[in-house]
Amino acid sequence: MRKNALLAFAIALSAVRVSGQSTATDAFHNNLMPEPSSLTANTGSLSITNGLTVSATGASSPLLDHAIVRMISRLEDRTGLQLSKQIQTAPTATLVIDVRSAGPAVQSFEEDESYSLTSTANSIKIEAATPVGALHAMETLLQLVQASGSSYVIPSVTIQDSPRFRWRGLMIDCGRHFEPIEVLKRNIDAMAAVKLNVFHWHLTEDQGFRIESKRFPKLTEKGSDGLFYTQEQARDLVAYARERGIRVVPEFEMPGHSVAWLVAYPELNSGSQPTGIRREFGVSDYVLDPTHPETYKFIDSFLTEMTTIFPDEYIHIGGDEAPAPDWKKNPRILAFMKAHDLHDNDALQAYFNTQVLGILTKLHRRMAGWDEIFNPALPKDVVIQSWRGVASLAKGAQQGYEGILSAPYYIDGMQPAGKLYLADPVPADTTLTPEQQKLILGGEVPMWAEHLDQRTIDSRIWPRTAAIAERFWSPQNVRDVDDMYRRLDVVSVELETLGLRHLTSEDAELRALAGSENIAAMRDFASAFEPVSFGERSSTQHTTQLTPLTSFVDAVRPDPPIRHQIEVAAKTFLTAPTAQDPATNDAHQLLLHFFETVGASVPRVQLVMDRQPRFQPIHTRAEQLTELSVIGIDALKYLNTSTTPPAQWKEHSLAQIEAAKKPSGLVNFTFLPALTQLVNATR
Repeated sequence: MRKNALLAFAIALSAVRVSGQSTATDAFHNNLMPEPSSLTANTGSLSITNGLTVSATGASSPLLDHAIVRMISRLEDRTGLQLSKQIQTAPTATLVIDVRSAGPAVQSFEEDESYSLTSTANSIKIEAATPVGALHAMETLLQLVQASGSSYVIPSVTIQDSPRFRWRGLMIDCGRHFEPIEVLKRNIDAMAAVKLNVFHWHLTEDQGFRIESKRFPKLTEKGSDGLFYTQEQARDLVAYARERGIRVVPEFEMPGHSVAWLVAYPELNSGSQPTGIRREFGVSDYVLDPTHPETYKFIDSFLTEMTTIFPDEYIHIGGDEAPAPDWKKNPRILAFMKAHDLHDNDALQAYFNTQVLGILTKLHRRMAGWDEIFNPALPKDVVIQSWRGVASLAKGAQQGYEGILSAPYYIDGMQPAGKLYLADPVPADTTLTPEQQKLILGGEVPMWAEHLDQRTIDSRIWPRTAAIAERFWSPQNVRDVDDMYRRLDVVSVELETLGLRHLTSEDAELRALAGSENIAAMRDFASAFEPVSFGERSSTQHTTQLTPLTSFVDAVRPDPPIRHQIEVAAKTFLTAPTAQDPATNDAHQLLLHFFETVGASVPRVQLVMDRQPRFQPIHTRAEQLTELSVIGIDALKYLNTSTTPPAQWKEHSLAQIEAAKKPSGLVNFTFLPALTQLVNATR
């Protein structure tokens, strides 16, 4: 009953919502994400049959041809039809893709990503300046496919589309926990599906040096535990991303976060020497020596080698969190600072950054770095990646620096998609001038890896990153959170067809916790929870790089769909709790079955807890869930029947809700705000 109620409610919501970016017809259901710049839905649709043909006209491009074949394969998966993968050149095919230019061999930051897509009852036409624009158009086309009776169709639409921001990125930290190539590739596929275009590859950390250097082999021999990417693997990944319209920007952390450098090459240290790669997380005191000429010779040689692997014009040097106590006490470094009129560590780091910038400039590369590289002493041709927020980003733009925003998008903070979605690199109320706004290149989603591994990474990134991708691509006024969640549910399922495990990983982890395939009750129980934030977990649980990530917190998903569904249902129900209209009834039924189902799951889950030690830290949460589910059922009864609760019921219920907000078991309840509203609404 619970699943049927959830489904009915979701369908009811979908039926009454139409995106503000489109003109709706009965045949068109707008599930596109990101929303196009301009979309008009017309009458009619094209039926997909096994006679569908595809033609590529205009500039020839192997990249485009490969993308067309991939698109046809995915269309086959979607429709169950066997389709021809022969690419024609005639303008009379069912789908004609016309690209004006083959584009540069190395994807450019300035590349035109715009496209137009026109579909009618008889044909589809895609036009783009470059293959990258055509790739985006094909992703939109695949999202347009919808079921219609006994066949699949593409509704008649007219789309003109281009991105709002040029830099739309996802960073994956492979330094703290190594991620296999196949994990990265499936995430790159997902990035392409939602039109992200920069894969920021965080390759070095205190906990590991992950890229092979043939000039300096000790970097991986001593700094990686044997977990690193060969140069051949890295080149293959760069090519894989390029085929999907995605640039790869590598990050080599310096001068801080450099324990793995120093373990391999002690001569680079500033005085103190680590004895091994770091297992603990947090900020390390070990840093490179910015005063020694050999440091820059080493960096020059290393970066020269890396440019043969990574062709993108940008190289990220990190630059963050370098307290560097050695710089304040090493007599040789202090003498250097005095001789060069460098008054503090910030000035010395600016000196270091300037030297590295010179190396990158010689190599025809541009520098990107975190907020800490922002210093008036640094030339303006660097890109500041802001983890400090919109104000810091704006300050850099006001001083002439290009920047990208990351602070609101730290998805290890476990914030819901709705909150992440509304954060904007250039808010509507910005005080930046139009010229300063042009210096805001876009944004990037950072996925830090302290608390994830290859089994859980997908569920931490997706589908929330798809919502952020829309913020980077779509017009600023696309801000309907409820409609975003409706479309996000659809896109999430589509992403799974690309190989992501964000939906299946929870069940796999629950089976492992239960030691059984019979996890129906566990699944119901888990729907009531989501992980605590990175900060809360770090302050509660002492984890290291070697800590097994196999607890209940690692199984449950951040911002599961039921969270928003409960929120909307409570809002809908409270508009008229005693009414008998369909929307209110659906909302009431969803809420009632949710509380009944999660409450009923507790006794069965407690049996698992009794025999599975890994599950026992959730015991308190189980007891609380029983109490909270009863409160929810009672609140619905009182509201639906206009009955006054017993004396002290409301105060006692609110006290229990407040107690449930306190940390326990590294998980939070997903439904407390909605439950609080229900209780407060009683008389």
